[in-house]
Amino acid sequence: MKHFLSTVDWTKEELQDILDYSKYLKTNRFQDSLKNKSVGLVFFNPSMRTKTSFELGVQELGGCVVVLNPGKDAWPIEFKLNTVMDKENEEHIIEVAQVLSEYCDLIAVRSFPKFKDINDDISDYVINSFAKYSKVPVINMETITHPCQELAHILTLQEELGSLEGKNYLLTWTYHPKPLNTAVANSSLLIASKFGMNIKMLCPNNEYLLHDSFIGSAKNNCSQNNKDFEITHDIEYGYKGADIVYAKSWGSINYFNKVDQEKEIRDQYKHFIVDEKKMSYTNNALFSHCLPLRRNIKATDAVMDSENCVAIKEAANRIHVQKSIMTNLIK
Repeated sequence: MKHFLSTVDWTKEELQDILDYSKYLKTNRFQDSLKNKSVGLVFFNPSMRTKTSFELGVQELGGCVVVLNPGKDAWPIEFKLNTVMDKENEEHIIEVAQVLSEYCDLIAVRSFPKFKDINDDISDYVINSFAKYSKVPVINMETITHPCQELAHILTLQEELGSLEGKNYLLTWTYHPKPLNTAVANSSLLIASKFGMNIKMLCPNNEYLLHDSFIGSAKNNCSQNNKDFEITHDIEYGYKGADIVYAKSWGSINYFNKVDQEKEIRDQYKHFIVDEKKMSYTNNALFSHCLPLRRNIKATDAVMDSENCVAIKEAANRIHVQKSIMTNLIK
């Protein structure tokens, strides 16, 4: 039994198979690969695109879906082992995962990092606990990484550019009024490097470097593919020659539990917004973002409304790649 927790666990060839079937599903939308099957969607955090695309995707494959929000319409869950459960959590993940496995043929989980303890966040204990105790495949709907978004991103780029081998890829930090999850930024590095692109990561300063584990994986992928990996704080240099610009805001992992102090730093970098001038440094690059995006904060109206913006297409591709993932796991 194989889970879909991180693209790190899948080869490029395996991922390309998923992408190729995604393309087939775009023109052959309704299938019966989940006929008489059930999928449990467990949301610890809010969602719009993920919830909608998974629910509709299951229906289009002929399956039944149940949505659970622990602490709201389902009991709050305890994840620590050997703990005395005398607080608000009513049941343990050991029972939760096993019981859901009796009902469901697939389980998908969305649980953002807490931004309190970097070791907890990197351990990805929520999704890994589900995978440990589940008797059926588990899918990551976003935790410390966002592998479903990764595949939608790559599918979109392949549709627009063909082969991505040797393309110049920029991941740029953008301003946001509050610190956000690093998941999509982490995933951006993982997937772009796996698919043979030269990578630049642009961020304001060393405080906004992503965790070493993700930078290390990206560097290793680039090395194996004989491609370049660079980190820069120079905006013009970062954008120069890019074929793809992927924008995302994320919080500094050096300022966990210090939101006010971190805000003093981030507020100095509102000029990292993606605008027409920055895009003019590129090689007529495609622009994308995982959404949601605050217009004229992260990117200008002109960038979002340009012909080079593929953010909507990427969001639309979520349903196709997720259907392909579910079909792959249910075999």
